[in-house]
Amino acid sequence: MPTTIVLADDHPLLLNGSKEFLEKKWFHVIGTATNGNEAYNKILKLRPNIAILDFDMPKLNGLEVALAIKRKKLQTKVILLTLHKQESLINEVGKAICGYITKDCAMEELEKCIETIKKGDHYIGSKLKNSIHFDYKNPNTQNLTTTELKILSYIDKNLNSAQIAEELFISKRTVEKHRSNIIKKLQLNSNKQNALFIWLKKHPELFNT
Repeated sequence: MPTTIVLADDHPLLLNGSKEFLEKKWFHVIGTATNGNEAYNKILKLRPNIAILDFDMPKLNGLEVALAIKRKKLQTKVILLTLHKQESLINEVGKAICGYITKDCAMEELEKCIETIKKGDHYIGSKLKNSIHFDYKNPNTQNLTTTELKILSYIDKNLNSAQIAEELFISKRTVEKHRSNIIKKLQLNSNKQNALFIWLKKHPELFNT
């Protein structure tokens, strides 16, 4: 079945352009909106797989819509589009939103973002990644996904798998699977207890906080 999408942007030209782009990629745009309140009501009614929301909209902004979706415990996953990067929005990835892209990269990255979050991972646009307090130039971390990097940061803060699961709104089992993938990608000894924690202590340059 095609992925169903509700699309919201208060600029008609951008809204129509995004709709046309997505439909060419065989995604099913089942509703559009030009303000946050209209977007939320359509999401409630249509229950799309994904909602792609402009952040800066009248009545409710994109994040307010995402938070309302979360409170309702809807299954719809939210991607936010913005003109400018905002640290507060980056911090919501993995919480209220699943994807965050700047509009100048939207057409290049939107399809990849949708496919990534369909698989259960999170996506942050290429121009935003340097704002997550990770050194993405480190060769050891280049192959890690956004979620894996977030989990690595929580491990560095001494959080266990259950606590990380709570922070990221995923299951403990999913966290354990991510940890296993991180160990493989970093080529660590999986039989060694606290291998990730020890590796992190050897690489303090990964974090700016």
